[in-house]
Amino acid sequence: MSHIQPREPQQSACVERYNRMNRHEWLDLHIFESIAEVRHFSTECLWSSNKERLSLGNGGRTSAQKLKMAT
Repeated sequence: MSHIQPREPQQSACVERYNRMNRHEWLDLHIFESIAEVRHFSTECLWSSNKERLSLGNGGRTSAQKLKMAT
């Protein structure tokens, strides 16, 4: 397992951006009653992100469409 070197935050830029997006898009907008509710909601958000959200980085396609084209 490789670790991020001290004082090299750009090595985790993609992970940090993903975490920030999740925090701002759904964790900050809801009050959850249980861990199970958080897990269910996060699974729905991940599915939606992969199947429905268009991404300019994928040429205006969803992640699922991009993956299908690659195989």
